[in-house]
Amino acid sequence: MPALVNYSGDDELYPGGSFCSNPMELGRLYTTVGSNLDVYYPPTKRPHPMFEVIELDQYQEPGIEVLPDECLFEIFRRLPSGKERSLCACVSKRWLMLMSTICKDEIERTTSVAETVSSDENQDVEDDGYLTRCLDGKKATDVRLASIAVGTSCRGGLGKLSIRCSNYVTNRGLAAVAHGCPSLRSLCLWNVSSIGDEGLFEIAKGCHMLEKLDLCHCSSISNKGLIAIAEGCPNLTTLNIESCTNIGNEGLQAIARLCPKLQSISIKDCPLVGDHGVSSLLASASNLSRVKLLALNITDFSLAVICHYGKAISNLVLSGLKNVSERGFWVMESAQGLQKLVSLTVSSCRGVTDTSIEAIGKGCINLKQMCLRRCCLVSDSGLIAFAKAAVSLESLQLEECKRFTQSGIIVALSNIKTKLKSLNLVKCTGVKDIDMEVSMLSPCKSLQSLAIQNCPGFGTASLAMIRNLCPQLQHLNLTGLYGITDAGLLPLLENCEAGLVNVNLTGCWNLTDNTVSALARLHGGTLEVLNLDGCWKVTDASLVAIANNCLVINDLDVSKCAITDAGIAILSRASLPSLQVLSLSGCSDVSNKSVPFLTKLGQTLLGLNLQNCNSIGSSKMELLVEKLWRCDILA
Repeated sequence: MPALVNYSGDDELYPGGSFCSNPMELGRLYTTVGSNLDVYYPPTKRPHPMFEVIELDQYQEPGIEVLPDECLFEIFRRLPSGKERSLCACVSKRWLMLMSTICKDEIERTTSVAETVSSDENQDVEDDGYLTRCLDGKKATDVRLASIAVGTSCRGGLGKLSIRCSNYVTNRGLAAVAHGCPSLRSLCLWNVSSIGDEGLFEIAKGCHMLEKLDLCHCSSISNKGLIAIAEGCPNLTTLNIESCTNIGNEGLQAIARLCPKLQSISIKDCPLVGDHGVSSLLASASNLSRVKLLALNITDFSLAVICHYGKAISNLVLSGLKNVSERGFWVMESAQGLQKLVSLTVSSCRGVTDTSIEAIGKGCINLKQMCLRRCCLVSDSGLIAFAKAAVSLESLQLEECKRFTQSGIIVALSNIKTKLKSLNLVKCTGVKDIDMEVSMLSPCKSLQSLAIQNCPGFGTASLAMIRNLCPQLQHLNLTGLYGITDAGLLPLLENCEAGLVNVNLTGCWNLTDNTVSALARLHGGTLEVLNLDGCWKVTDASLVAIANNCLVINDLDVSKCAITDAGIAILSRASLPSLQVLSLSGCSDVSNKSVPFLTKLGQTLLGLNLQNCNSIGSSKMELLVEKLWRCDILA
């Protein structure tokens, strides 16, 4: 250093040369020494760019990307918090997928006091598992699942995940969820053929808190995957399996042995499921309260097991059981095991006959809700016998049962000595108008809801008989009864003592303003919902009656009625503070003149349906949408 300071050489500058023969070395020297040193460097010919690139590449400093995955894994698992892990996951797809392979128990926790407290707080938050994600179609990919797994780990944890109709997600994406979301409690896979047993293996290893599993059209999942879930998820309470062609008895038997908390089971259209799997499940699961068996190859044996061991079952659905005979349902009376059964739905079962339905009524003494759908072998005698035996029945629904007639339903209704509150008839084509004396029949005073939908033979004579049997009606649904007239409905309206609250007259096109005016006059103080969709004989006169009498109405549907601008004006001037939903769909006589009136009405409306109102121009419609920004408008 003294020699450098005491140097007494020539101080002159020589313009023709340089103290460094290689320009590139000079550049590196300048970089090494720093920007605080001024060096004279005369202009020379610039090197060719190709050589410059070669030189720079030779001296480029190595980055973190050159580290193998094992090293990056050790670095990532030592990051102090979920926020840092999420930020690193945003760097690249490689980092994201690598970060998603880190399990929660592999994350290294710090030992300082402050960080330990923070870690405990984060632990409590992560275990909550309250976040929900639903991915459909192309949105469901492995990368997106990895992002969800990493991103939600520091925000409460993922509690519910649903993947539907996707071939872009694989077992790798489900493994990412298993590693990053140990708090997962509900998993739904619908029509995801690319996920197989390996994905469920990972879920079973990482998500021990899983309570609900829903598998639908998952052809790549077999008994092996279901057995793994049974072994790794003992807290499972709900299992739904539909159209899974490779799941059979072995998987259900494992669930029966290893999942004692199971409360709800639904199995539909699984060809490998038979009596052995269903009987094992029902005999072992003592807490099972909800059972659905649909389109399965089971026999009377499985129903006998249900009747003997289903002491905790409260809700039972049996549909499409072609191999179950009358004897299978007859066991319900003799076994006396379904004492807690409250709701029973039987659909498309050939074994349901007059004898078996009577046995159901006698054996299920606490049955409150009964639904018979497409049971073509049950006739009036079976229905009457069931009505007498079911002493606790509150709701009866008969759908597409063609052998029931008007007389059978009337007699059954009068013979029910219970607290029947609801009767629903849907597409019962055997019900036709006949003259029948009902004065000697006792009324069903407990009935509050009556729905008769799409029964074309149900007309004025049938309504006259219903009038004397149901004096306490509050809910009336006569959808699709195009044969009824004012003369048939008016006596029924006059006999409803409790006051109607909900009335649906959709498709009753023979009704006129006389019925609506009488309804508003007699029940305006209680009427809250009125549906007149398709009653094309209803005019503005009905709106006048509604505006003057129905002060508590909140939902009014006059779609495809003969309503004009004058009727809308009358509604806007009325005091209807409770009106929230108004439907004018298909009212072709409602034009631009109604826009100011609709604007006034819209101040309290939450929903307004103006579909197919072709007389309202597009500009007026846009103006209405702009003014009523708080109202959901369908146009």
